[in-house]
Amino acid sequence: MFINCAVFDAWQVAVLQSVQIVLFALITAPSIAAMTTERSLQRFGLLYGSSPAMAAMYRQLERVASTDATVLLEGESGTGKELVARTVHQQSRRAERHFVAVNCGAIPAHLIEAALFGHEKGSFTGALKRQGGYFEHASGGTLFLDEITEMPCDMQVKLLRVLESGSFLRVGGSELVQVDVRLVAATNRSLHAAVQQGHLRQDLMYRLAVFPLRVPPLRERGTDIERLAQLFLDQLNEDAHTDKRFSRQALEHLRGHPWPGNVRELKNRVHRAYIMASGTVDMDAAPSAPARATAREGVLSFPVGMALADVQREIILATLRHFSGNKKLAADTLGISLKTLYNRLKAYQHAGSSPGF
Repeated sequence: MFINCAVFDAWQVAVLQSVQIVLFALITAPSIAAMTTERSLQRFGLLYGSSPAMAAMYRQLERVASTDATVLLEGESGTGKELVARTVHQQSRRAERHFVAVNCGAIPAHLIEAALFGHEKGSFTGALKRQGGYFEHASGGTLFLDEITEMPCDMQVKLLRVLESGSFLRVGGSELVQVDVRLVAATNRSLHAAVQQGHLRQDLMYRLAVFPLRVPPLRERGTDIERLAQLFLDQLNEDAHTDKRFSRQALEHLRGHPWPGNVRELKNRVHRAYIMASGTVDMDAAPSAPARATAREGVLSFPVGMALADVQREIILATLRHFSGNKKLAADTLGISLKTLYNRLKAYQHAGSSPGF
């Protein structure tokens, strides 16, 4: 916006220049607010947070990222374990090479070997050509194995051998394939409990845990909760050119809520509340969570009106919890095939409704 000052006296020019300044401030306010919030949060790679818990994790990440040591992340669902893994990759000498993320719980047991190590032409029905696996795709870079405790035990033995030798055979192959991969693994289970329950081989745990790292849950991050919420809101304001603000009640809710879904839950709640708000963002304005089943003494109760698909999901997930994540036992009990169970879990994961089985 430009003004020809020649036709105005000094007083008029001063008034119009003031108007220009106010208009510029209004237009740029969301961007400036986002920059201010971002500066108030310490950043390390893709991670944000200034709490002591995050500062301690940053120090550990800074130490390990420059090495090729295997990293084992332990943290609840929604804490951002993949972002931590990507940060390790970005801060390493491998940053220009591939980062390959694999969810071990989403791959059917009979396909996981071929997915990880590849296969030769004709090695099984449908293998029409040689296909490299995730290890080959990640060679020179970083391979992130999420939900490592969901990997079948026989595959854990093969993974251990690859980690020790750096080589493997493709399915149906007889020629050793050599790779140079930096491995980062993650689980939302307690490592020692996973070993005791048979979900993770003890020798593999020791091999993976060269550098174990706990990702703190959101409830342990203090004022990071409000600052992250403000960061998410600032980003939404900037994208939509709005200037919505949290109400006092919303800030109190942010401080008092336990956030069992961690950062993922916080981001989604802020987004929902933003959509519902006209100007002031009130967390109560966000739609309430869908009705959920309740479990007590091995019995599931469902609210009337709950969708059939949601009832099926709750039964499947509750059965998995009952069998401590053992998919074979759960599938047998439910009367479905293991493949069907894997397909359902994969669909739940894509919909964001899987707790990480």
